[in-house]
Amino acid sequence: MLTTRVSRESWLLVVMALLVLGAGLGLRDPWPSDEPRFALVAKQMVDSGDWLFPHRGLELYSDKPPMLMWLQAALYSLLGNWRIAFLLPSLLAALGTLWCVQDLGRRLWTRRVGLYAAWMLLFALHFTFQAKKAQIDPLIVFFITLANYGLIRHLLLGPAWRWWWLGWFAAGLGVITKGVGVVALLMIVPAALASVWGWRGVGLSVRRWQFWVAPLVFLLAIALWLVPMVVTALATGSSEYRAYMDDILFRQTAKRYAQSWDHHQPWWYFLATMPSMWIPAFLAVPWAIPAWWRRLRRRDPRYFVLLGWWALIVLFFSIPDGKRDVYILPSLPMFCLALAPLLPGLLRKRAFQWLLAAFTALLAALTLAAGIAMLAGQPGFESRLMGSRGIDSSVTAALAWAAVAMGCWGVASLVVWGRGRAQIAVVSTLSVIWLLYSLVGYPLLNASSSASGLMQAVGKRIGPSAELGLVAWKEQNLLMADRPAATFGFQKRWEAQLREGVDWLAEAPRARWLLVQEDALLGCVDRSRAELAGIANRRRWWLLQSDAVVGACVPTAEERARERRLQSRQADE
Repeated sequence: MLTTRVSRESWLLVVMALLVLGAGLGLRDPWPSDEPRFALVAKQMVDSGDWLFPHRGLELYSDKPPMLMWLQAALYSLLGNWRIAFLLPSLLAALGTLWCVQDLGRRLWTRRVGLYAAWMLLFALHFTFQAKKAQIDPLIVFFITLANYGLIRHLLLGPAWRWWWLGWFAAGLGVITKGVGVVALLMIVPAALASVWGWRGVGLSVRRWQFWVAPLVFLLAIALWLVPMVVTALATGSSEYRAYMDDILFRQTAKRYAQSWDHHQPWWYFLATMPSMWIPAFLAVPWAIPAWWRRLRRRDPRYFVLLGWWALIVLFFSIPDGKRDVYILPSLPMFCLALAPLLPGLLRKRAFQWLLAAFTALLAALTLAAGIAMLAGQPGFESRLMGSRGIDSSVTAALAWAAVAMGCWGVASLVVWGRGRAQIAVVSTLSVIWLLYSLVGYPLLNASSSASGLMQAVGKRIGPSAELGLVAWKEQNLLMADRPAATFGFQKRWEAQLREGVDWLAEAPRARWLLVQEDALLGCVDRSRAELAGIANRRRWWLLQSDAVVGACVPTAEERARERRLQSRQADE
């Protein structure tokens, strides 16, 4: 198994991927902004038994299709541990993405090229950062990459009809994960152009009946979720279910693309995002561009299909006003695959080695400087961290020493490998950064970042027999509560939540407490009779009982305008 150099390198990649991506699994709870939302929805699926219509508290959650929540709920049902179950889909998806890229590189070029592509993807900052988060993006990256894999097996290595169908099926699974899964099929466009231009090595086979079965396979994948959901919504006659169906099928897909209502960015946003988020792989682009051009002039369809699809994805997501960096993350695997055959030659270039060394030095300097600054006194960064996160000096000191260790390791890596093998210094430094971030940072920051510390303190303060209600709550508050908590809506205006919460308190004034976000408190609450419960996620939270309410909770015009502004801002987070 380990008799050849390539086999040893393959197993080294597997071990490093498991270490870098899997480190910290089980050491933290969901962190905002999105992780608590999906974990809460998944938990409510398990608790209620309703897997078709996801809920966030009392309200239906229609922002995203349910695939990620299904997987989290299924894994929890299997493992019985939420700390593992909520992150495991992202880990498995990232490992699957790496396999697809490695195997495609092997089949299109050589085994070593496949390994180069996987290594570049594994340590691209954007990929690693997202793969270690329980969000939809790692999963959609996997399904789109799997679709790319199947399509390429047919278009460039075929005919391979089973792989062709798999590509379309994976794209359909991508749609019920996040509507944009359909963009995987854009790979047919550059392949069709190359075929029309007479480039060798491209096969569409449009005259074969197997070609036209693929759209049916695509629809079949979507129907796994769509048909039962639509049938149930129509059969029940529920207006709530119909509103959910209309929102998730139309407003959150085509309408959101055509009329973006948040995350507005200029048209060139992704041109700035890729150089900053796709490093260190993107550092090779200045040398790669002329090399790609030479291969395109030789009519090599492998580069044309991969680069053409990458360009189409960037163009597709650059058109609407709403843009986030994760939107183009699915194109990163194919970018790394197109870059991998050039890497051996690039690594022999002195200028490229110097650039990699400079990148490593920058990482070492930044982490070392941050750690030393935190240890030296009470710098602004440390003060802000303590004030906004509600953590004490012992935590910041431990974080500081972890940052110092990262920086020192980076310096040592440069000393050992900086001359001639700077790529190893980069891998070494990034590996230790991600490991320490996960194994040290996760436990230290978890209580504040997940709101578990706040909710434990609240539970201890009110006692085991008391009832708890939440106003202007975030998903992590309900998720981490030590008892079933009453809610009064999530998207409902804070002022309405507070009024309903106050009425709920009055029904059992001695047994009930409200936990209220400070920004939602109105003049009807006497803060001298309330208690500051703590700080979590940069927000202050107050506990109160009925005796803290001294009047009617009717906001002034100024209070109403302020609350609506703050609530709208938080909704975009």
